[in-house]
Amino acid sequence: MCVKVACVGGGPAGLYLSILLKRQDPSHDITVYERDPEGSTYGWGVTYWRGLLDRLHERDPESAALLDAGSVRWSDGVAHVRDLTTRHSGDQGHGIGRHRLLEILAARARDLGVRLEYERAITAGDLPSGADLIVAADGVRSELRSHHSERFGTRLTPGRNHYVWLGTTKVFDAFTFAFTETAHGWIWCYGYGYGPDRSTCVVECAPVTWTGLGLDRASEADSRALLEKLFAAVLDGHPLLGRPGGTPWQTFRTLTNDTWHHGNLVLLGDAAHTTHYSIGAGTTLALEDAIALAAALREHPELPRALARYERERKAALLPVQSAARYSAQWYENLPRYMHLPPERMFALLGQRHSPLLPYVPPQLYYRLDRAAGQLEPLRRFKRWLGPKVARTVHARALTSRE
Repeated sequence: MCVKVACVGGGPAGLYLSILLKRQDPSHDITVYERDPEGSTYGWGVTYWRGLLDRLHERDPESAALLDAGSVRWSDGVAHVRDLTTRHSGDQGHGIGRHRLLEILAARARDLGVRLEYERAITAGDLPSGADLIVAADGVRSELRSHHSERFGTRLTPGRNHYVWLGTTKVFDAFTFAFTETAHGWIWCYGYGYGPDRSTCVVECAPVTWTGLGLDRASEADSRALLEKLFAAVLDGHPLLGRPGGTPWQTFRTLTNDTWHHGNLVLLGDAAHTTHYSIGAGTTLALEDAIALAAALREHPELPRALARYERERKAALLPVQSAARYSAQWYENLPRYMHLPPERMFALLGQRHSPLLPYVPPQLYYRLDRAAGQLEPLRRFKRWLGPKVARTVHARALTSRE
């Protein structure tokens, strides 16, 4: 059955969905509407892991091969704490420039016959006529979702810490963390390469540090100059880069929705959910949304059943990721709790920041238990059993407090 699809938002989720739907049935009439000009995008690089690339190769080998070729890789993590450094090996990570990612997906969509209309803003009062399905893939500030926020049960929960998303010409050879102590508290950055001459550098700090350093009132140029001085040891003289339109400090907002579809309107990617940037899952989740929605539409010709299946599947898949993101954000919000540890122990607990147990166990004790659990199968089983029980209890208490 040929369907007409209007996808509002030309980010990774919307573009990849259009690719998958065209591959399933070339007769589908699909248009992607993007309010910004082609080639303009926010952000620097995005991260993903090998598992996602394998799934993309299964669904569309052509675009997956280009993404693979356009990505840089790392397998080490490095933490700089004051003047000490520790390095650990881990799973292979991938980084690609957001501009290059969108360029690859847009070209592939065009090749398959998708219409791409740039500089075309779509509002709730100006929806494309005759569409069987309207996909809101227009990000966390989705105009289409906001118009029906009560129907979707939209909630935005602000985080505590301030952060700024920057680029740099310093090319990191590993996923890099740098923690700097100031007179006003700790400030830290996450850095990772995404091309031959660029890296992403996200800087974060607590509110008291942000105001104490004067970052709340500094100009953008002065703010970057101060950050370059604070992280001089890892930047090696390279500058920090902002976006041409300005790069403001922000506080992260976690977005959730009780339901993801209303009539023939369905939410995709950041329009449906957000997870804290410290777990690096945003792009992966958006693409996995697209995979799940395309599969649901293929297997269920009746639109209500397809959308219900998509929502049910993705909500279930997101639960552990959202839990991990919540605990990851809290780990950084309680950073001083861990900074008295030797760097190698602090870095080990940084890798365990998704654990629901960690906030309730003294850090030194947790480190020793985790080391022992890695060697003894009974302890590993106990940790796997206890962790989800604590997570469910905390989640239930949070729901009760909201009610």
